[in-house]
Amino acid sequence: QVQLVESGGGLVQAGDSLRLSCAASGRTFSTYAMGWFRQAPGKEREFVAAISGNGGSISYVDSVKGRFTISRDNAKNTVFLQMNNLKPEDTAVYYCAARPDTRITSDYRRTRDYPYWGQGTQVTVSS
Repeated sequence: QVQLVESGGGLVQAGDSLRLSCAASGRTFSTYAMGWFRQAPGKEREFVAAISGNGGSISYVDSVKGRFTISRDNAKNTVFLQMNNLKPEDTAVYYCAARPDTRITSDYRRTRDYPYWGQGTQVTVSS
């Protein structure tokens, strides 16, 4: 089992940046693929980015490519989401998720791919 705690959300203006962090419990963090998802009011939870356990494979949803960067520090059991040039449509609750998997792949884009979830952190982007 792994427990996840997100932080770093907030209220920013369009064009600003935020860095989300997700701290994981346990001693086998590198054996988990990690993902970031977001859910806007009235909408389904959607995939944002994913990273393999060793960081060697990364994927993004098209709408954030070139603006968001996912990374991880396995020594600190933490995954990050650097969000630049934020837009009002990025407003959502952001969740990190974990999937036990040692393969070098980030091809996990469905919520059902991830058994472990954090509580979420709110990101609000004003225009």
